[in-house]
Parts: sequence; structure tokens; C-alpha cells
Amino acid sequence: MSNHIPSDATSPRERAWRSSAVTLSDMEVFVFPDLIYALVLANIMSPRIWRWRDDPWFKNIDRAKPNRRIQRLKQYIMDHYVFNLDLNTWGLTTKQREIDRFKDFIDTDALQQSNALFGYQGDKYYFDIDIRTHFGLDKYEGDTIPYWKTETVEAMDAFKFKPAMQTGAGECVSLSTLYAAALFIIARIPLADIFLMATPLHSQNFIDVGQGILTNNRRLVTKTMWFNGTEISAQARRALENERVTLVAHETGVIHTLYPEASIDPEAYRRFTSRLRRFLHTDFSEQILGNFLRQHGGMQRCFQIRWPINGVDHYIAAERVFAYEHNSSFRFTDGTVDKLMADIEHEEFHPSPLPHRMVFNEWQRFVRENKIDLRRGDDLKRLKSRFEGDCMDADMTLQALVEFCHTEPRLPDAASKNFDRAAPPLALQPEMTRDDVIAHLECIRAHNPMAQAAFYAYRDLNRCEPQPFLRAALQRNPVAVDALSDKPADAMAETLRALPTASIYDEPARLAQPDEVWNFQRGIGIEKAVLMANVLHARDPQATLSIKIDEDDRATLNGPQGSWSFPGVKTLKPQTWRLTPEITVDR
Repeated sequence: MSNHIPSDATSPRERAWRSSAVTLSDMEVFVFPDLIYALVLANIMSPRIWRWRDDPWFKNIDRAKPNRRIQRLKQYIMDHYVFNLDLNTWGLTTKQREIDRFKDFIDTDALQQSNALFGYQGDKYYFDIDIRTHFGLDKYEGDTIPYWKTETVEAMDAFKFKPAMQTGAGECVSLSTLYAAALFIIARIPLADIFLMATPLHSQNFIDVGQGILTNNRRLVTKTMWFNGTEISAQARRALENERVTLVAHETGVIHTLYPEASIDPEAYRRFTSRLRRFLHTDFSEQILGNFLRQHGGMQRCFQIRWPINGVDHYIAAERVFAYEHNSSFRFTDGTVDKLMADIEHEEFHPSPLPHRMVFNEWQRFVRENKIDLRRGDDLKRLKSRFEGDCMDADMTLQALVEFCHTEPRLPDAASKNFDRAAPPLALQPEMTRDDVIAHLECIRAHNPMAQAAFYAYRDLNRCEPQPFLRAALQRNPVAVDALSDKPADAMAETLRALPTASIYDEPARLAQPDEVWNFQRGIGIEKAVLMANVLHARDPQATLSIKIDEDDRATLNGPQGSWSFPGVKTLKPQTWRLTPEITVDR
């Protein structure tokens, strides 16, 4: 373990960047885009995911092909984590406070055009209702917004300690970074093949394996699934169909819509854009026509399906066939159609064609025989003529079909960027051990910003100066402050001492932030002392507080109202943290 502790940076931007790496809120990741990969690296350094390899579920996983390894990992994540976007988890802040905090680092007008919490309105799909109502913010005053902090794997695991929670949990950025780290550690997918994408409202990954795979919260989406027309796939399509991609992060660096500089390797970005566009396009076929009809349920009323029963043609409304799919593993558009139709009750069929409905089988034959190419104008005209009728609008139907078969992702424009790759590559390999990974990141951290930020996200105070951690603790942890607002200091100390003396982090020098301690109702001595300091600081920001870490496994908080000791300190060197009004450290 390295004893290198960098001095506290003097640049305001550098201080904000390092402290933001500790809390990793949605806003902080947006302003400092390399922080999203810092969380990936923090999870790769964590022993938690490495221990998954000992789970019987992953026995002999190295013998499987990449797609099989990835699917096995997906099921493990599905079983152990749920999606969580509870606004109360990490508390609330205000638009103005966040704008004031970052006004020297980012253009406010550009921010409002790109971030959902600051004025971005996206496409009509997401904003048919007011954005504040969409996120449950309508019950709060004026410009209130959530912190929406992303979670390390340890914080995700700790959700099991919350009432009514059975497993771990996390929001979309937490799940995407967890996936990226686990793909590297468990599925042995090279980081070179993993790209993280963030839109104003979502975060997901593109894995360049085979035809490509997208992660979508806990789930995976293959190319076949993208075009199968099911409700789950329709949900997965929404972000890339309706939003522009603000950020793409890769082991070589990042590219961000708002910044003229890009650190990602240009060739890696070209590969990503090419493979993603290929993933999002499919040729038109009779199967795709059926999948399109599955997704656009309102058009099903225009069609009927001809099916032989005992050698005699019968007819059934298309919506009835697709309704039977809901409780079946069989599909109308694949090789299981015979089994699906056999499961449909005979009384659903009619001996004669239904009036005012097109026969879907004739459409299938037309598509099969004419080899329609949706990129050719003449083919579009021929197809449009087939849609003419009283039941549907031909232009709208054709446009919907083209959009179903081809999504053009709105990615950061490489042509407008200045690519600057001054930092050395991460050069992490799946064959490395965890110790190898940490040692290598230590070697390059002074010259690679993502590696440097990873150690602040990792929260190891033996590897980082404590000031960024303490600034985050005192400035961006409102949940504990609100929960203990009515407690006198001595009563608050007793409440904290009564919590289990256990950290959510396993390693000797990694510390939880105050709201993590409070949310998960556990912490060791130094974590409890910092939590109490956070509350006292909120009550009197000008009061001078200090925390003394002794050799006798004890942290002592001193303030104007008294002194409080908390046993159970991690293996930090004896030191004193002077917390306000300026955070300093005596060692």
C-alpha cells in the first residue's frame, strides 16, 4: 500500500473536482465528466465485486463464451440489486445553490439546455407532463432538486439495511458503473470494449461484443431484443430515441457535449459510433413488420391474421394474438408461432375475414417478395401505398416504421472537438489481480485524471488527503442534518453511539459519508464523529470544530458546546482535523 498523500490542491476548480469525486452527484458528474469513470475504477478496486468470483453462480464462468458470461452476470445483478430513485435517500438541494457552486466552471445557459433538473425539456415523450411532477418534485418548493448521488458498490449493497429493502439498490449511473466494473472483473470483458453513455435522464453502457449489447439499469438489451417490439424493449429504447447523449466515457477518456476538449481516443470513439449505429439499425423483414405491430398496439386493430384450423382458413383479430403473448413464452414473430396459435381458444377465430381489417399474412408475403429497403425512396413509396386506407394514417405509419428500424443516436460531435490525450492510458487488463490493478492505478494517478479521481471516489484516506472528503461531508449531506435537527448535542452523540459500530466499507481507511452512516444506521467512531460535526456545522457554520484521531481506537469531536468521543476508529494515522471555517489537517 502506498503512503503517498497528495497535498490539498489550491485551485478552486481542483478542490471542487476532488471533493465532487467523493459525493458523485448527478450535477457533479455532469460538470466533471471524468468522474463517471472514476466510479468505475473505484468499484474495480473494491474487494466486493472480486468476491463475486467465489460465488457458485460463477463456477466455470471462464470456460463460457463472452455472451454467455455477460448473461450470467446479468442474472446475478438482477437477483441482488433493484433500481432505486427515492428522492429522500440523499436529500435535496436547490438549483441556485448548485449553479452558484459551479458558475465559474460551466456556462449556466448551456447547463439549462443539457440537464433535466436545470431547464432541459428533451423530446415530447418525456415532457408531456411537467418535469417536476415526473420526478416527484412537485411537492417541494420552487427550485428544489434532489442530489441524486451515485453509489459505490458498498453503498449499493448497504441498501439491504434499510427497512423494507431485501437486496442492494442503486440509481441508473450506479448500475451502469457497477456493470462496467463487473464486466471487467467477472465476465473478463476488456475495458476497451466497454463504453459508458449518459443522457440528461439516463445512463447505460454499450458493450462491443458480437452485435453489441446495451446495459439498461439492471437488464441487458441485445440487438435482437432492441427490435422485438416488447414493452421491456420499448422502455429500453426511450433514452436513445428521445434524448441526446451528453457524455461518452471510455478507458481512454471522455467526450462531452458541452466541452470543446475531448480526452477519449479518437479511433476508439469512431469505433464506438460505428458499432452503436450498426446496433441501432435493422433491415426490414416480415419478422420486423410483426415486431413493429407488437410495439405499436394501436395499429393492431387494423389487422387480422389468417390461420388454418384443420385445413380450413380462419381469421383472428391481431390484438387478440398479441394479447396471448403476454402470458406465454411463445411469440407470433418467431419459430414458436405454431405453439402460440395452438394455445389460442378456438372461439377466438372466425370462419370468414373480419370486415375493415387488412390480412397481415398478405403484408408478410409482400415484404418477403419485394425485399423492401427503407433507405430507398421508391421502396418507401410502394410501402406507403400499402398503408393507404381508412384505418391508419399512411404517412405517420411509415414514419413510425422507419423510426422503429433505425435510431440515429445524437452523440457528441467529434468534428467539433479538440482531442487531447496527454494522459497515459489506464492499460488495465482482465488478467490482472485486484492488487495489480490498485498498484498500477497508483503508478499512473499523478498523470491520469480518471485514475487520480478514482482514489477520491474510493474514499481511502490513507491514499488521499482528507480535505475533499471533509468538504463533501460538511457541505452535501442534508439527510442526517434534517433527521437530527431537534436533537441536543449530547443526545445526538448518544443516538450515534447506539448505532452498530460497523462501516459499510470493508477496508481499513475507507470512510462512509454522514448520510451513508445515517441512511444505513451504522458506522465506526470516526464516521459518527464526522456525521455529528456535519450537523453541528449546519447549525452554526462559523463555529470552530475539530476531530482528533487517537492511537487508542477513538475519535473525539470538540466544539464550543463540548467534547464527544466515539470508539472504533479505522487504521488512520493519529491526526487532528480542524473543520471550520477553513478545513485544515494537523498530522
